[in-house]
Amino acid sequence: MFPTVSHFLEYLFGINLPLPFNTFGVFVALAFVAGYWAFTKELKRKEALGILHPIKKTVVIGKPATASELIMNGLFGFVIGYKLVYALLNYKLFVNDAQGILMSAKGNIIGGLLFAGLFAYWDYTEKNKHKLDKPKETLVTVHPYQIMSNLVVWAAIWGFLGAKFFDNLEYWDDFIQHPIERLLSFSGLTFYGGLICGGAAVLIIAKRNGIKPLHMLDVGGPGMMLAYAVGRIGCHLAGDGDWGIVNPNPKPFSWLPDWLWSYKYPNNVVGEGIPIPGCSGKFCNELAQGVYPTPIYEVVICLILFAFLWKIRDKIKAPGLMFGIYMILNGIERFCIELIRVNSKYHVFGLSFTQAEMISTFLVIGGIALSAYALRNKNQLA
Repeated sequence: MFPTVSHFLEYLFGINLPLPFNTFGVFVALAFVAGYWAFTKELKRKEALGILHPIKKTVVIGKPATASELIMNGLFGFVIGYKLVYALLNYKLFVNDAQGILMSAKGNIIGGLLFAGLFAYWDYTEKNKHKLDKPKETLVTVHPYQIMSNLVVWAAIWGFLGAKFFDNLEYWDDFIQHPIERLLSFSGLTFYGGLICGGAAVLIIAKRNGIKPLHMLDVGGPGMMLAYAVGRIGCHLAGDGDWGIVNPNPKPFSWLPDWLWSYKYPNNVVGEGIPIPGCSGKFCNELAQGVYPTPIYEVVICLILFAFLWKIRDKIKAPGLMFGIYMILNGIERFCIELIRVNSKYHVFGLSFTQAEMISTFLVIGGIALSAYALRNKNQLA
């Protein structure tokens, strides 16, 4: 496995280049890039069809930088410099434990002050370039795709918070025992928590920019399926614990690679399993028994589902129908994967189920209801 990008580069090219980048984190970033691309393409397509429309906004131009803006830019610069300079001066330590450095109070005061001054000065000079003797109001046209940067930022913030919240609910006993460690860790993220909270943030911002919720949901369906598939590549390559149950069964086909049927996730990033003989360093464990490599199954399935959604998007006219189909497909896919995936289970009224099974069931039911509603009211919703 490749817990860090350095491990991946060494495997591909045989070079040992110490980099402070976690493989899973890189693929999360790539998932946002993939989603950004798909969302933007859909927003432009729907605007061209006249489904979405640009809006007019009044902005004030020619204003100098205010004191509050300079202070905020300075604070942001201080945080960047405080951590960045310390990381560069302690690069070896940063490579070995980037998360620990970023989440700790350690930093470089001089670096923080330097970057605070640079960020404040940059904001001051940029505003001064366009300063007018008398600031004036003007109307600007904002196209739907131009709000994507804002959408991505808020989706990332609220998606991360939601993913952490739902993950801690799922593993409540462990959270009670190690609350600080789990809250500050970048690992332990639940997809559905990110989907619910990040999606809510996106809908709110979209509505403020004149995009109806159903249209925004339709825009997001294919993009979220693609982003999920890309993110799962990171889960598999890093071995982040999202694997399946033990698979002692023989391969059904001789031509099927072993790692596609039963895999021990050597060098996994979470340190699960038993020590690997002859391995030294931080990531030297592998599972005692081979498990179903469920992340790679989800990558393949969700890429196929994305291709299907992308293919039919021109044919779907009823607002809400695309997202309804996405909900059904996503729910069925995840429910089936949960049958062979390791997860914490709830026990209620004699029933045993995982959090993902419960949410995916609601997704399928909600998707069917939304699709029926969209088809019944397509003329009123358009």
